[in-house]
Amino acid sequence: MQVEDVKRGEAREGKTESPANRLPQGSTVGAEAQVGVYRYPAVLERVFTEPGKNVYSMVGWSKRSIKMVDHAKGKVVYSGEDLEFPSSWSETACKITASKYFKKAKNYQETSLKQVIDRIVDTITAKGDEGNYFVDEAEREVFRDELKYIMLDQRACFNSPVLFNIGVPGERPQASACFINSVKDDMADISRLIVTEGMIFKWGSGSGVNYSTLRSEGESLSTGGTASGPLSFMKVLDANAGAIKSGGKSRRAAKMCVLNVDHPDIERFIDCKVVEEKKAHALIDAGYDASIAGEAYSTITYQNANNSVRVTDEFMEQVEKEGIWELKEVVSRKAVKEVEARKLLRKMAEAAWITGDPGIQFDTTTNDWHTCPNSGRINSSNPCSEYVFLDDSACNLSSINLLKYVDREKFKVEQFAHSVRIMILAQEILCGFAQYPNEKIRKNSHDFRPLGLGYTNLGALLMVHGIPYDSDHGRAIAAAATALMHGLANESSGWIAERVGPFEKYMDNEKPMNRVLDKHRAALVQVSVKGEPPVMFEELMQNARASWDRLCCEKIYRNGFRNSQVTLLAPTGTISFFMDAVTTGVEPELSLIKYKNLVDGSVLTLVNPLVRQSMQYMGLNENTIREAEKHIYEHGNLEDFDRMTAEQKAAFATSFGEPGKLTTLPPEAHLKMMAAVQPFLSGAISKTVNMPTDSTVEDVEKMYFDAWKQGLKSLAIYRDGCKRSQPLEAKGTKKASAPTEVATVPKRKRLPSTRRALTHKFDIAGHEGYVTAGCYDDGSLGEIFILMHKEGSILSGLLDAFGIVTSIALQYGAPLEVLVDKMIHMRFEPSGITKNKQIPIAKSIVDYIFRWLASEFLSPEKQEAIGIKNIKSPEQVLEELSRPKAAGQKPSGAGSDIEFDKLGDAPSCDNCGTLMERRGSCYTCPSCGDTSGCS
Repeated sequence: MQVEDVKRGEAREGKTESPANRLPQGSTVGAEAQVGVYRYPAVLERVFTEPGKNVYSMVGWSKRSIKMVDHAKGKVVYSGEDLEFPSSWSETACKITASKYFKKAKNYQETSLKQVIDRIVDTITAKGDEGNYFVDEAEREVFRDELKYIMLDQRACFNSPVLFNIGVPGERPQASACFINSVKDDMADISRLIVTEGMIFKWGSGSGVNYSTLRSEGESLSTGGTASGPLSFMKVLDANAGAIKSGGKSRRAAKMCVLNVDHPDIERFIDCKVVEEKKAHALIDAGYDASIAGEAYSTITYQNANNSVRVTDEFMEQVEKEGIWELKEVVSRKAVKEVEARKLLRKMAEAAWITGDPGIQFDTTTNDWHTCPNSGRINSSNPCSEYVFLDDSACNLSSINLLKYVDREKFKVEQFAHSVRIMILAQEILCGFAQYPNEKIRKNSHDFRPLGLGYTNLGALLMVHGIPYDSDHGRAIAAAATALMHGLANESSGWIAERVGPFEKYMDNEKPMNRVLDKHRAALVQVSVKGEPPVMFEELMQNARASWDRLCCEKIYRNGFRNSQVTLLAPTGTISFFMDAVTTGVEPELSLIKYKNLVDGSVLTLVNPLVRQSMQYMGLNENTIREAEKHIYEHGNLEDFDRMTAEQKAAFATSFGEPGKLTTLPPEAHLKMMAAVQPFLSGAISKTVNMPTDSTVEDVEKMYFDAWKQGLKSLAIYRDGCKRSQPLEAKGTKKASAPTEVATVPKRKRLPSTRRALTHKFDIAGHEGYVTAGCYDDGSLGEIFILMHKEGSILSGLLDAFGIVTSIALQYGAPLEVLVDKMIHMRFEPSGITKNKQIPIAKSIVDYIFRWLASEFLSPEKQEAIGIKNIKSPEQVLEELSRPKAAGQKPSGAGSDIEFDKLGDAPSCDNCGTLMERRGSCYTCPSCGDTSGCS
């Protein structure tokens, strides 16, 4: 499709100019005549809607009754009757949209999705008309209808602050999810930051700050005293974040703390979360609530923010050379301490191994891709690390649902390009009329107008087409799709600039911005695949190349660009539920098993719906598909399923699984995917790099190096189960040989006729039962009885037999810790959420019983050795806090089970009680959509 572009201001007069008339000497447009290459029309055209036809009549509607219950607390979280949604929307999408985004005010209550979409789109359209963004009334109505349909059909969605705030009567609303703030080294500015962040959190957004401007602890003050250091003020700001519910809802405030690697307090900063986590663990072990908003985490510091260390190429090179690194005073820049660069990086790796923090931000790389360096450098990021730009700036986000633009093997480029332009225009309009927390942020937002368009469902798109996430083909498709989105977004920005002019500081940064655009195009040249290209690849690449040729070679956007940045990849936690996305952001699928919380408190186990779609695409017959689904239900993966080839099974590899297996993605897979798409983004990527439990500190350190070498702007790792362990030694560390054991004939030690016993009532997903533990005179366990009358004769009989066999094993001297280690990972129904805060989720009755037995009869040390959370008395807690830990203490345990194991140290949602999932650098609740992030 070839359509002429319109010069700024001429469209309203009906004048057009051929793009060929504005090309440099020797340029050609003929390549655009190729079949399948899309070119934007001069004005917005209808793609999804018809003139004169009500958008809402294009889909079927139904009334839904929604009820969300926190069974652990016995309270109704949300309820609504006769709520109106499209019939095609899932129960989860309706539930989360209604509970999060339906506005409820004194004289106003939204009960239909139509009201939400009208509130947002009509407001944006009216503001766009005021700002002369449309050539005429007809184009305005095209924009209104098309944007409504895009949201209605779950093709794209804005960040949560837009859904929270836009169109609500009152003050001008906050629309940006991401903020980067600055702080000066004086009390007045620190106090200002507290107020600014408070307003940011209030309206549902997140804030990042680099605290390296604050003098280090002990550094001299002009008054003659000494500074208390940035960590002291971070405590105050952390408490500020913890006290505010984001968006006036139950969302937690999102915050990022950054410190430069040469700051004198960097070592304390690296360790600050480790120290606080130990306190939290001790409190949890003593019986305090372990949820995000519980007593344990609400009474310690530094827990309401993600921490990141900002490193330069110079530092990483010193690490490579085993060199010395200087820590320098903030004011004088005098070196006050020398440290070994590698040891400092090792300290970072050790802390991340234990807590997941700090992340690492690569300062040199980030600023090398900076479009506006003449206006200042990039020092920090938003809480999830995807928005990287100038201090005191804001970015509103939106994400496109990639799977909506795929029809079998064809990618619908025209629909995708149209959606990109509509979303960029909508975000640009939002940038102009939205509210900002202070004048400095407002001015920078208007002067630079950064936007953050991204996508979701990449992992689903690949799996549905049988393409492994960890493959050259998977990475090539991701790179091509990202390059196409980024090119089209920049073209859309150039198109807007022709109408209303470039961003205010464009002329100050024209050369560096063009340099960065050239870098993006050069990176696209490197994208290729060996052998036969995968589906959609050639179509995506052909259109991506054409877009970037128009931007960098033909240079048809003579008026510059309206936005300094246009793309990034956010975690898309809550809004992915709005779009019924199966995977979030750039993430792969977490698991082939899904869990659905029912209103009665039970948990329904389901096989991931992508499995069937993918297998049908592969051409597998119905019988094989059913057998595969059964295998997944029983085993959680397809590892040992013998009716598929290894190549086929690789497409079903997920984040959660047993390390080293074909169907489990290694950490390197996450890193490679990030590296594949990073060159085609204005900003960065919020993504979890999952590492298995048995990863070493050296493994974490290697991930840092690989991320730096592969050109990432930032990296956050998360080692499964990291919250309750001490650092593992490197693989291959020599261990003392075990003493020789002498075999003996076991003798049975029976219990006395009259014995002490302990009876415990349990409830697993609504299934009640009792376990009685009989004890010897010394208090050790000697027998168990399990009673579940309502479960039917078969299960009751099996549990009776199981109790007898376990009792005999105990009486013959079988160590309880061995039995616990073998039994705690067994999976069968009933399973799910329990009413025991110390054992919040059980994979089976046997799993629950042996976890409870461990908590009652094993020492804290033995419990930790097999990965069981300790239940300690206050006296034990105080003793442990005062007792130093042995370096290199090494936990063990099965760790081979998948979903529940990976959620074992995830916090429970403080809104509905469900265990949360890690998405990007944040946690998201799969049940109610709550998130600890800002998208």
